[in-house]
Amino acid sequence: MRLKHYILFAILGFTVLFLLLPTGTEDIPVSSLKTEIIAHLPDPASNNAVAKATLDGEVYLFSFSGLGMGKTRTDIHARAYAVNVTEQWARDLPSLPGGKNRLASVAVTAGNTIYLFGGYTVAGDGDEISTPEVFAYDPIQRTYTEMSPIPVPVDDSVALLYQDRYIYLVSGWHDSANVADVQVFDTAEDRWFVATPYPGAPVFGHAGGIVGNRMIIADGVKVLDGVVGAARFATSDEVYLGTIDETDPAVIVWQAIRAHPGNPLYRMAATGFLSRNLVVFAGGSANPYNYNGIGYDDIPSKPSASVFGYDLRHGRWRLYGEKLFATMDHRGLLEVNGRFYTLGGMVEGQEVSDVVSWFELTGGGKE
Repeated sequence: MRLKHYILFAILGFTVLFLLLPTGTEDIPVSSLKTEIIAHLPDPASNNAVAKATLDGEVYLFSFSGLGMGKTRTDIHARAYAVNVTEQWARDLPSLPGGKNRLASVAVTAGNTIYLFGGYTVAGDGDEISTPEVFAYDPIQRTYTEMSPIPVPVDDSVALLYQDRYIYLVSGWHDSANVADVQVFDTAEDRWFVATPYPGAPVFGHAGGIVGNRMIIADGVKVLDGVVGAARFATSDEVYLGTIDETDPAVIVWQAIRAHPGNPLYRMAATGFLSRNLVVFAGGSANPYNYNGIGYDDIPSKPSASVFGYDLRHGRWRLYGEKLFATMDHRGLLEVNGRFYTLGGMVEGQEVSDVVSWFELTGGGKE
């Protein structure tokens, strides 16, 4: 999965997303979505966990840990930042406790408390370990509380909130392999339980969102069975709809759905959008890469500007065109009043960004 594995990926097709729709449809629109930069983080950050919370009626966006502009092991950090959406400023916050700098963590807000999960550390010899720590961050007191650790520590996972209480960690990487586990954290009781496993090939760097009790999990990187060495890793175009049983949060009914148009993508930003019954995906890269933005095939990875979504009401993909600039290396997408925010990430040239920006969807999207 990492530099020490010297993984070689075979990437087929184009690196530009969505050149053609499925048979019988028209080309994807090329017009840009309305996009605006509102602030700059105190320092560039990529592969950072993001979340939102409301303080005194104001919406704040948060960034935790990640990778700095140098893109080396020593640039991995535990810093945290807050962004005021209305006043459009960013400031430093207390860093994550424990002295561990980490990448590929995920964050979810429940009850206006931000929960941070996992990630991985990189030692001086290049050894990479998935971290089990869970922190609850109080955005009012600006303090961290350590919670019950993840039973199977994961990084590059997807974290989704259900009923403002249960947080689902879907698949992800554990030390040396992907896991199919769906691990659920009960924020009310500070305890973990397992849910129905992810039915597809286990993946890392995938993306997803949830609306009500239905989640969409898309893409990522899988391990090929029976293949030895670097060639055992490949991108996955699998997409699954998971429906949580309303009487038992440990039960998920999984259903494979059609892959989205274009190439599968790595480390997209994604979130559920309740008002449209939509799961929105943005950015990412068609060429999986190490934390420095260089592909496992030694080709520099290029970000995507494309935005699309899965319409849960009608069971179909919708294409929304492109945001103003391409980004990749995200851990989440934050929706505030119909605007979708990214914090940092990587832009063209694998440059770690400090930009906080939003985009808006155009119309109902193109099928």
